[in-house]
Amino acid sequence: MKATVLISAFLGGALVGAGAALLFAPEKGEKVRERICRVLKRNGLKISDAEVDALVAELAGED
Repeated sequence: MKATVLISAFLGGALVGAGAALLFAPEKGEKVRERICRVLKRNGLKISDAEVDALVAELAGED
């Protein structure tokens, strides 16, 4: 009986964890870049797509 409770608790935790991962998964890179452009343009900075790509690569540590 104890093993059944342990397995049930493990499976329940796994389901909750999988659900949370789906809810909090990051957006696609394309959408993040669009958001960065909107925020920068709203603050008066004009930036091209190539510059955003370079900024993202720099922030990600991809020299």
